[in-house]
Formats: sequence, structure tokens, C-alpha cells
Amino acid sequence: MQGRRRIAAYGWCADESGRVLLVRGAGDGSGAAASDPAAVLWRLPGGAVRHAEHPADTVVRAYAGQVGLVVVVAGIRAAVADLTAADPADAAGPVHTDRLVFDVTIPGDLPVAGATPPPGVGGGDGPGELVWCTPQEAATLPLASFTADLLGLPGPQPPVGPEPGAPVAPAVVESTDRRQRFAAYGLVTDPDGRVLLTLIAPGYPGAGLWHLPGGGTDHGEQPVDGLLRELVEESGQRGRVDRLILADNLHNPGAVGPEGRPLDWHGVRVIYRVLVDEPTGPVVTEQAGGSTADAAWFTYAQLSGLKMTDVAMLAARWPVG
Repeated sequence: MQGRRRIAAYGWCADESGRVLLVRGAGDGSGAAASDPAAVLWRLPGGAVRHAEHPADTVVRAYAGQVGLVVVVAGIRAAVADLTAADPADAAGPVHTDRLVFDVTIPGDLPVAGATPPPGVGGGDGPGELVWCTPQEAATLPLASFTADLLGLPGPQPPVGPEPGAPVAPAVVESTDRRQRFAAYGLVTDPDGRVLLTLIAPGYPGAGLWHLPGGGTDHGEQPVDGLLRELVEESGQRGRVDRLILADNLHNPGAVGPEGRPLDWHGVRVIYRVLVDEPTGPVVTEQAGGSTADAAWFTYAQLSGLKMTDVAMLAARWPVG
């Protein structure tokens, strides 16, 4: 049984007293009907990331449509994944959703608690109820599981997981030639400040370029778990995640798929700081024919002479301290 996947983005907005803005009954851009049972649950404003849309833009769009507020995205707060049980008659199986949560601010004065979005807003998502509440006050509300987790509260019963051995399904958006992919990568360093990079193997996009360790997550897998698994497979290193540092977006409408057909490709990528306390000589342990040809440690001075992927160059500019 194959499971479907989607990517969603949400905004965490808190005022000076620690109240967080929550909504319910608002469309999330995924086509869910207002009668859906999930519509009664309170959650952070946000919803499904459209094809080719940067997740931060999803948050801005959702706040305008669901709440009637203009927000500024301040940075990435969290990246989590969950499974939503599908209808038993649905052969596609449970839906895996990768959820990115951004910190947002509202220019000017915050609206009062209990305010409702102005009529006519929606932008295709549809307005809903909203409330400002502290985590303690939110504990009395029916909350979406991911929102409860972020507030440090117990949520509803966890959804049904995938059947053992369920294969990973590529995310397909609207047609087989338009695809979204979620991936987790690491800016991996050792105690000497060296950076770990992997070399993309021949036959794969970007062949011959040095890349960040990491890659696409499996169905039902958390981003951090996927990254640490890939780190072992691509380099033999065992690391610990320090923090989430940024979210990146890649849209390539002229990509070429594995079958040699044109592919409208949309990749959403999160990057973590990862520390390897006891580095060893990198060894590629994934099966033969994989996307990694080699792995190596580099000083920051050596990076300037390397041919690197765009996401590796982006991460290399991030302050390591």
C-alpha cells in the first residue's frame, strides 16, 4: 500500500503576554471541506504548500486569507511530520504531511483576543474563527495534534500509522509530471570546525558536485530521523542535531525525471546544524548504485575551491558558532 504525501506550512504568532494565535474552521488550501472533522480542531494558521510556492509565502497567504492579517516571516521554528489515517476504502493509505512552522510577526498593534477576520477575506482558503490564548488556556480546547505538540500539550490520539513495509510514494501534485519532494539536510561539523560534504554520484542530478548530507525522508519518518539515517548511510558518521536553522525552496520546471521525461520539480528543504562529536574517516555505507559517490571533511578555507550544490553553498554561509 502506497501512502500519499503533502507539505504544509504554518505561522507561530505570539504577543508580549505569551498568547498564541490559533484558528479553526478555516480552509487550509488542501481542498478539505468545512464539514471535515478536523475543521473543529484549533491549530496554527497555515495550510498546504502549493506547487512552486515557498513555504514562507504559504504562511503569508494563509494569514491573509484565514485571519485577515498581514504578517512578516521571521524565521523557521520547527519541522515535524505526521500521518493522517485515510478512509479504509482509499488504497493510497495514510497521508504523510511534512509541516514547517515559522515564527511570524504582525506589524503594528495586535488585534484583541476573540477578534474575527473581516468579511470577504479568504483568498481561496476561507476565513474561520480565531482566538489568542496561552498554552494553559489552549489546554482546554480541542487541538490538532501538531499544534498541541508545539504548545507542549497532550493532543488527540495519534493517527493510524502505515502498514509495516509500506513502500515510499513520491509526492505527486496534480499530474505525474509535477512533483513535490521534502528533504532534510545537515550543516555537519566536527569539534575542529570542519564541514562534512558528500559527492553526488554519476547519473544523478548535480553529479560531481559536493552536497550536504541528507536527503528525502521516508513515508512516516520525522525530518530529524531521516537526516540522521542519511548521515550514516552517506558517510558512516553518527551525529546529534543542534538546531533547525533554515528552510529552502527549489523550483525547477525544466528538470528531467528518472525516466528521461520532463519534470516540473518542486523541492522543499530544511537544514539543521548537526554536530559529530567523534568524527571518523567518512565511508559511504548505502547500497551500490546510490546517489552518494564519496564523503569528506573540509576546512572552511577549502570550501572556496569546491564545486558545490546551491543548498550546500547556502548552508556554508551560515555562521557556525
